[in-house]
Amino acid sequence: MSPTEAVSSVMSGEAIERVVNDFSITVATVNGSGSQTSNATILRSLFKMGIPVSGKNLFPSNIQGLPTWYTIRVNKDGFLARRDEQEIVITLNPESFTRDIASVQPGGAFFYDESIRQPINRTDISVYPMPVKKLVVASGAPSNLRDYIANMVYVGVLAYMIGIDMEKILAALTFHFKGKQKPIDLNFGVVKMAFDWAQTNLTKSDPFWVEPMQEACDECIMTDGNTAAALGSLYGGIQFLAWYPITPATSLAEAVNEFIPQLRKDPVTGRTTTAVVQAEDELAAVGMVTGAGWAGLRSMTSTSGPGLSLMAEYVGLAYFAEVPIVIWDIQRVGPSTGLPTRTAQADLTFAAIMGHGDTQQVVLLPGSVTECFEFGWKAFDIAERLQTPVLILSDLDFGMNQWKTKKFQYPDAPMDRGKVLWETDLENLQGNWGRYRDIDGDGIPYRTVVGNRHPAAAYFTRGTGHNEDAKYSESPEVWERNMARLKKKMETARTMVPSPCIESTGQKIGFIAFGSTDSALHEARHILSTKYGLETDYMQIKAVPFSPEVKEFIAAHEKNFVVELNRDGQMFQLLSLDNPEYVLSLISLAHLDGMPLTAKWVVDAFLAKEK
Repeated sequence: MSPTEAVSSVMSGEAIERVVNDFSITVATVNGSGSQTSNATILRSLFKMGIPVSGKNLFPSNIQGLPTWYTIRVNKDGFLARRDEQEIVITLNPESFTRDIASVQPGGAFFYDESIRQPINRTDISVYPMPVKKLVVASGAPSNLRDYIANMVYVGVLAYMIGIDMEKILAALTFHFKGKQKPIDLNFGVVKMAFDWAQTNLTKSDPFWVEPMQEACDECIMTDGNTAAALGSLYGGIQFLAWYPITPATSLAEAVNEFIPQLRKDPVTGRTTTAVVQAEDELAAVGMVTGAGWAGLRSMTSTSGPGLSLMAEYVGLAYFAEVPIVIWDIQRVGPSTGLPTRTAQADLTFAAIMGHGDTQQVVLLPGSVTECFEFGWKAFDIAERLQTPVLILSDLDFGMNQWKTKKFQYPDAPMDRGKVLWETDLENLQGNWGRYRDIDGDGIPYRTVVGNRHPAAAYFTRGTGHNEDAKYSESPEVWERNMARLKKKMETARTMVPSPCIESTGQKIGFIAFGSTDSALHEARHILSTKYGLETDYMQIKAVPFSPEVKEFIAAHEKNFVVELNRDGQMFQLLSLDNPEYVLSLISLAHLDGMPLTAKWVVDAFLAKEK
């Protein structure tokens, strides 16, 4: 039985049929109250039961004390995109109480702190008061910790009411507190007390339950995209990171710092082999990264939209001087400061042509947390092979939210440093080489890096006009030749960037998406198939410039619906420019409200266009 069918049963007075592992739980608290620990405990407990889950945090961008919501999606079929519907809502916040109770689906369950004295005028839901303050006092927790430990009350109550395994909760707390027994005992003690209270005092009248599933959890992990990106970068051989704090990218750099002692320490000398610098601003950060990349280090920075705007001049320099660097952009809602704690895919066109004049950048578009890891190491190979900046566009939904994913795989190929000439190479060439000569016809020249002792290794790097030998030139012919070669290099990039993931059975209608919207697309296509009998094909784009398969997919379909999380249809624009002969088959489905995309929106928008 679906949640909707169960709702109908409850409202009609029929016997309640259990709804197992298919609903959403939303917890409403206040920013800075310490609820992240309790929410993560619920999420990880469900994950340890083998149930597909994802967790999404909706929090304010300004001050402590404002409302915050955390939603856990439980779905036995593995669909983990955000849903608009909320079957279980828990609130400890008087300020959001009215909104919270109104958000519960008919037939759902509403848990609240009984000290909140506000009217409850709904009769179509199950209502469960919780004596939060009484249980916290009874727990004996120190007075300075009671406001934080209070969140564990709803963990225990929910555990009893929907059937969360208490052993999994203990394991989740042990993981969270890294085995420190005192906080584990304190928190689990409150959970157990609340569990026992609910068992004695509450009678279940809603249909929602969880049950263990035979998932191969040993092969899965729970993590966020920023942690995945940091680990991928470390496994990709990052040597230099410069960054400046900005939401939602800060945790990426922090994760690199956290894992350096484990993953980037020389076993002989005991010294770390990755340097991290917190710069005074984003402009300084990308300047340092460009210098390090020129010197031959695998160098990287991480930022979000406003910081990326500041980096444009140096990125243009790196493009023209052909310096390999990697930039992670964890997208949020702009323009300007915008909505710093909301998600979007609205930096795409800016990133693709970042820099004034005729610039064209390589942009990677991970569509899962696993790909955040994978692209973390692949980006360095691509940047060095092409000798150009590589921008990776993740977003807040990936970067700061928890996702179930397969264990990461160690890079399956050795590092590719590209066309680097060393002393022996220059000796064989008898010093006859030019930094910007296209020897192989692919637009990619050869380079030397700092440390090469051959007398012919040196060249003068500049952001002004230069010829094939890196000598200053304002010759029109030389300029056109150089710019044509750079254009050719971007054509070569089409064969080096990750190819799209395509699911095709020869249908007339195709969907196209990228990034974090991928999860909503899979669910939307399932709904269209099972509910409306409509089969569709799908392409998840993973990079710009587009690989040849992108054009082939578009050409094979009468209609191509391009789904994305921005106002203006930026992927639609880029595809139209790249495929003018098929532009009439491209249809934009663009949406931006700051929230992760839902399958329902995709289905409704598609059906509206198809009427």
